[in-house]
Amino acid sequence: MSYRLFQIDAGVQNYEWGNIGSKSVVAQFAHNSTPSKVEIDPSLPYAELWMGTHQSMASVDHKTGTSLRDLVEKRPEEFLGAQVINKFRSTREIPFLLKVLSIGKVLSIQAHPDKELAQKLHFRDPKNYPDDNHKPEMALAVTEFEGFCGFKPLEELDSLLQKIPEFREIVGEELVHLFHENIFTGKVKMDSQEDHKNRKLLQQVFSKVMNLPDSKVYMNTKSLVKRTYDEPELFGHELCKLIQKMQSDFPYDIGLFCGCLMLNHCILQPGEAMFLQARDIHAYIRGDIVECMAASDNVVRAGFTPKFKDVNVLVDMLTYSYEDVEMQKMRPEIFTRSHGNGYDNLYDPPIEEFAVLQTILNEKNGRREVEGLQGPSILIVTKGEGSIQIQDENDSKLKCKPGFIFFIQPEVKIQLISSSDDFVTYRAFCEVNQ
Repeated sequence: MSYRLFQIDAGVQNYEWGNIGSKSVVAQFAHNSTPSKVEIDPSLPYAELWMGTHQSMASVDHKTGTSLRDLVEKRPEEFLGAQVINKFRSTREIPFLLKVLSIGKVLSIQAHPDKELAQKLHFRDPKNYPDDNHKPEMALAVTEFEGFCGFKPLEELDSLLQKIPEFREIVGEELVHLFHENIFTGKVKMDSQEDHKNRKLLQQVFSKVMNLPDSKVYMNTKSLVKRTYDEPELFGHELCKLIQKMQSDFPYDIGLFCGCLMLNHCILQPGEAMFLQARDIHAYIRGDIVECMAASDNVVRAGFTPKFKDVNVLVDMLTYSYEDVEMQKMRPEIFTRSHGNGYDNLYDPPIEEFAVLQTILNEKNGRREVEGLQGPSILIVTKGEGSIQIQDENDSKLKCKPGFIFFIQPEVKIQLISSSDDFVTYRAFCEVNQ
């Protein structure tokens, strides 16, 4: 059997924050691609679809059920390519993990360690940090998506500290005054002395919030939520709505302060993306996304979670980026190695583990050809119908519907053919720079 291009099945995670039953894109995709295996339970949350070789939930060959991880391990050069093997020193794993997330309830406020910190955390606490890899990740909106991404610009943060009594209370008058008097606002050059001072002040405020005793968390969050109803003009309409929604998801949680009041509130429209480098704080609130990341499970959490929180590590590790929310969004690049009908958007973050290619065919019987890529890739269909085949090999043609997933070996040229006027795919791949 040839494994140059073949359909794979993904694993499903039923985390409690996922959308319920058939409302979940994850449930729809899993049922479409494997109807005999996934019967949608209307009472269950369907949160994540995992595509790759991660040891916790490796994908499998659609026809045989053989683990993709086992297939890679048996023929690593064929599945990964020599360059990827030499770079990442693994003959059993694809360097990235591709996911679809369907978010109905806010995920934890979190960040992921860089490689150096991941090694230390894994050695010290393998239960909570199960591997020694970093976990930069990228989110691409399939439907309208809402999340937290990085800290608010310091002028906005200072304004909230000045006018919201509960925020002032938990941070303390002395630190509120210090922050107000010493931050540098306007255009501050990254890595300048002023920038370092700003980040240090921001870290002090965040540390004070995160180390608030539990007894004071309840009292101040209760008062904060009440004030959104009594004095909404202090917050503005959008921030009021956000705090009230987060209160319904996680009542009286410290995330109402460290998330709603301190972090950028980001809205992505379908096709928009944001990249989260290691040590960037973020959270997902609602919506459906394609997410790609380095293959790791390491998470350091802050709020909106019943899980383990490592506050000291989190406070020490963050980048404390405080750019405007629009600066957090990724701009697509032109992809020059394809041609035909439709178009591509390339999302290529500044890391070596992955990039993601979105392909859109917006007419029936459209055809788009993509040259062979140097490393392994996984493609998922998110909209419309069509087919995929190896170029000039009609007997390799495979049907495509939303949720269908394909593995493509290095250097394999493919052709996408639409049978609807809204055929959309996302393809994660790894190529090592020479």
